[in-house]
Amino acid sequence: MKKKWWQNSVVYQIYPRSFQDTDGDGIGDLKGIISRLDYLQNLGIDAIWLSPVYQSPNDDNGYDISDYRNIMTEFGSMADMEELIAEGKKRNIRMIMDLVVNHTSDEHPWFVESKKSRDNDYRDYYIWRDAVDGGVPNGLRSTFSGTAWEFDETTGQYFLHLFSKRQPDLNWENEKVRQEVYEMMNFWIDKGVGGFRMDVIDLIGKIPDQEITGNGPKLHDYLQEMNESTFGDKDLMTVGETWGATPEIAKLYSNPERNELSMVFQFEHVGLDQQEGKDKWDLKPLEIPDLKIALSKWQNSLGSEGWNSLFWNNHDLPRIVSRWGSDQEYHEKSAKMFAILLHMMKGTPYIYQGEEIGMTNYPISNISEAEDIETINMYHERMEQGYSEEDILSSINAKGRDNARTPMQWDDTENGGFTTGKPWLHVNPNYKNINVQSELVDPNSIFYTYQKLIKLRKQNEIIVWGDYELLENTADEVFAYIRELGDEKWLIAANISNHENEFNMPSEGGEVVISNYDINIPLVKTIVLRPYEAFAVRL
Repeated sequence: MKKKWWQNSVVYQIYPRSFQDTDGDGIGDLKGIISRLDYLQNLGIDAIWLSPVYQSPNDDNGYDISDYRNIMTEFGSMADMEELIAEGKKRNIRMIMDLVVNHTSDEHPWFVESKKSRDNDYRDYYIWRDAVDGGVPNGLRSTFSGTAWEFDETTGQYFLHLFSKRQPDLNWENEKVRQEVYEMMNFWIDKGVGGFRMDVIDLIGKIPDQEITGNGPKLHDYLQEMNESTFGDKDLMTVGETWGATPEIAKLYSNPERNELSMVFQFEHVGLDQQEGKDKWDLKPLEIPDLKIALSKWQNSLGSEGWNSLFWNNHDLPRIVSRWGSDQEYHEKSAKMFAILLHMMKGTPYIYQGEEIGMTNYPISNISEAEDIETINMYHERMEQGYSEEDILSSINAKGRDNARTPMQWDDTENGGFTTGKPWLHVNPNYKNINVQSELVDPNSIFYTYQKLIKLRKQNEIIVWGDYELLENTADEVFAYIRELGDEKWLIAANISNHENEFNMPSEGGEVVISNYDINIPLVKTIVLRPYEAFAVRL
C-alpha cells in the first residue's frame, strides 16, 4: 500500500455551532474556529473534520443543506471560510468538509422546483411515488421516527425522506444529480479543502421500491464515478459514514485498487450497549469481551485491502467517558484510558471536540431541555406507545445526541468561555472544573495525554503500520493487545472497570511509553491493574 499523509494523521472533529462564538449570538462561528487554531496546533492534529457549515434552515443542525456553495449566515461568510482554510494551511491543518449528498433541505432550489409539478425539470432530482391503496408507497421508515414518505398536496404524490421530512432524499439514479454533486465537490476542492467526510454515504445507492436503503447494488459504481470526477487524482482524504459496513464491505470502499474512498467509519462497537434487534434507545450494559472482539476484528481483517478509522465519539454519539467510563470518581483516569486504548491501534484516530479535556454527558430532567430532532421525535413516539417518561429520559441521557453538542468548555468564566450571549444549547455546569484553561496548566491533564499520543503516532511507525494481536487469556474487563513491526514489540493494556484486575504480562520488564498512573519498572510477570489503568510498554 502506497503511504498517504492521512495514515499517520489525527483528525479533530469540530461541531461549529458549539465550538466558539465570537459575535455574542450564542452560536459558534467560523471566526471562533480561526481564533482557536493555535490551540489545535498545540494539540498536534493534522486535519479538522468540520460538521456542515453550508447554508441551511437548520432543521437538523446543518445536515439539511439549502445551498452547497454558500455559508450559513450565523457561521459567517465565504470569506471567513476561505480564511479558515488559509489559516489552517499555515499551521499544517487541513479542512475536511462534511459532504451531505444523500438528501438536501426542502428549501434547496432543486426541491422547490421539484415540488412545483410532475413534469418540472427538477422533478426527477428527488424520489416521488404514487400512493398505494390510498396510503404510503411502502413500509420504509425514517431514522427520525415514523414513515419515510411525506405526501405533497400540490402534485398528489409522496416524496422519500430517510431522515426528517424537511430532508428529501436525492435521486442518485439521475445522472444530472450526480454531475451537480461532483461539480459542487470540485468547487470546494478548488477552494483548497483537504477532503470530505461523507454523511450516510452508504444510502445513496438505495432502491426505494424494493425497500433497499443501505449498500444498494449501484453504490460502488457511484463512488467510483465520484472518485474519477472529483478527488481521485488529488492528495485528499475521504471517509464515508457507513453504518451497515462489515469488514468485507469496508474493503469495497477503501481498497486503494478500487478507487473509491480512503476509509470508512464503521459502527459495530457503537451498537454494543443496545438490545439485539432493537434500536439505540433500548439499552443494555456493555460487555467488555464484545468490545474486544469487535475492535480486534476491524484491526485484523482489512490487511492491505483497506484502512481503518478509530473513534469513540462524534456529534451523534454520547461522550465516551460518561458512556463506558466513569465521569465522576475516575473521570481523569478513565478518559485517559480510552485515549490510550484507541490511539495505540492501527488506523486514523478521530478526536471529537472536548474529548481531549474529558467533557461529559449532560443529563436532562425534562424534554423541554432537548434540542435534537431525533431525541424529541423519539420522546413523543414512545410516550404515545406507553413507555414511562422516566425510561425515555434515561435512554435520552444515555444516548441522546445533545450530549455531544453542549458548548466547548474553554475556561471557568460564564458559559465556559464559549459565548458572551445566551448559548443555543445549555453549557454543562461542570465547566468550572472541566475546561481547556485548567487542562493546559496541569502537566498531568487529559489534554497532555492526547498530545503525547499524537506525537507518539508521528514518531513510531509501529503504531501506524504494526501488526495487531489481541491477548486472549486475560480477565474479561482487561483489554490487552500487542503491536509488532519488525523486531519491535509493544504491549498495550487497559482495565475497563472501576476495580482492580490481575494481568499476566507476556514478558517481564519493558520501557513504559505512556500510562495514566505512575508505573514501576521493571514490571513483574503478574501485575495488578488499578481502576481504569492503561499503559503502553515497549517490550
